Amino acid sequence: MASRVARVVVALALVACLAPAATASARALPKIGIADQKADMFSDGRFTSLGIGHARRLVPWDVLRYRAQRVELDGWMAGAAAHGIDPLITFGRSRVRGGSRPSPRRLRREFRAFRTRYPGARTFATWNEVNYCRENVCRRAGLVAAYYRALRRECRRCTILAAELLDLPSMFGWMRSFRRELGYMPRLWGLHNYFEVNRLQTARLREMLRLMGPRGRLWLTETGGLVRRSKNGGRPIREGARHAARVTRFIFDRLVKRNRRIRRVYIYHWNAGPPSTNWDSALITYGGRARGAFWVLRRVLGFGQ
Repeated sequence: MASRVARVVVALALVACLAPAATASARALPKIGIADQKADMFSDGRFTSLGIGHARRLVPWDVLRYRAQRVELDGWMAGAAAHGIDPLITFGRSRVRGGSRPSPRRLRREFRAFRTRYPGARTFATWNEVNYCRENVCRRAGLVAAYYRALRRECRRCTILAAELLDLPSMFGWMRSFRRELGYMPRLWGLHNYFEVNRLQTARLREMLRLMGPRGRLWLTETGGLVRRSKNGGRPIREGARHAARVTRFIFDRLVKRNRRIRRVYIYHWNAGPPSTNWDSALITYGGRARGAFWVLRRVLGFGQ
């Protein structure tokens, strides 16, 4: 009898030891980053206090050709390096009016020069919002496939996302065309899911994961709750600071937990620009005040309220 009681006590002790580990595993978060074009966040004590280790920046494919753009990017990259932050660099269309798409060979040369200037950068996305026609490649899946091959050949040790998609209905046809042109389905993709996440929906995300196949992994390279955007004829999205906080809770408390193949989440963005800017989904107001979404993120990262 005594030996049986002893065995029960030992078993219960083992369960007690293992339960926290299992709970922690069940609640494991993806890696969290901030997507923002500005370097302001690197000097904000609220950002550094969170211990975030990842940040994303969109750069024109020809960024190194123009001094003003180089200086701006130098400041951002220096801020990331100073705080030990791994940068995700996404290539996109030129800022120059009428700037053409590069050939794959030209993009590879620019990529080589970029890595020479910023050797600490090892994480890249081939092209920004490829199914959005303002990015100039929405009907050129074959060209983006050639870009992807060129970047992978140039840096085999780099992590390179196939492309970043905007969550419009066109993304599914674009993915199929890309797979056909490339000859296989890449494992790693990026998604900007503003339309769905601000409606607290996930249907398009789930369909994208299905198309990627069971081995596919997804990064939300831009996501967040919308506070304000200019009414420019685009699809309607709910807005407001309270709404943005609710969306941020939805991202981490429901969307990520139910989709384990989401491995990174980059919130766009840290601090708002002036009121004249046409988009605001920031955690910090233009005047420097923390919004509700900031406190949600802080709680997610384990700092409480």
